Amino acid sequence: DHPSVLFEYDPSRAGSVPVRLLDDFSGILQADGYSGYGRVCTENNITRIGCWDHARRKFVEASKAAKPKGKAKQAKLSKADMALSYINKLYVIEREIKDLSVAERYRIRQELSLAKLNELKAWLEANVTRVLKDSLTRKAMEYTLNQWPTLVGYCERGDLQISNVLAENAIRPFALGRKAWLFADTPQGARASATCYSLIETAKANQLEPAAYIQHVLEHIAEAETVEALEQLLPWNVSMEKIPKKVAQYD
Repeated sequence: DHPSVLFEYDPSRAGSVPVRLLDDFSGILQADGYSGYGRVCTENNITRIGCWDHARRKFVEASKAAKPKGKAKQAKLSKADMALSYINKLYVIEREIKDLSVAERYRIRQELSLAKLNELKAWLEANVTRVLKDSLTRKAMEYTLNQWPTLVGYCERGDLQISNVLAENAIRPFALGRKAWLFADTPQGARASATCYSLIETAKANQLEPAAYIQHVLEHIAEAETVEALEQLLPWNVSMEKIPKKVAQYD
């Protein structure tokens, strides 16, 4: 029941990795269409829902590829553009209901979003075979249809999200940082980086100023000689009143 962000390093993307990470977990896993998540969902009876950001991104790439180069203008919308227009309507609904109660979000999704989703699916099924095989548009359409049972999952509850944007936002600083410095060249260094990013992003998720939180942890961790004492240093157990005020704000 606490917002948390965990970065975990592993040299492999095998299905055994999510099985280890999600051992004893029960609930909902939101992820892209990577097949490696299938095993843990089956073994742990986890409900899996999809991410519309991933599906939409494939159509964005297809749309860019379909546009003519140079100054020439396309006479009509491509099928990738048409798919994006359907998907964008789903996001419009989400923006309009984001401040409503869980019950209201569920009701509106059942009333409006499912209708839009049915329209999109019918359009995809009618047009997928009309697109050149191996094209980016065809791959985007096939991906969306193959992932359909999970992509509509967010409508089954009002507290779910249309995409895993929260995870994407947490990952972005790490991804951008790799452009400014060399990535860890050893597993030990990668795990250390993962630990640091986990603490920082979880502090941000719990409305703590990251630099002040890290200073608080460094000042008190030597005194934490039990598991219970260590747990008191976790971000959701630390209030802003306990950490120093005169620290440069995190940007």
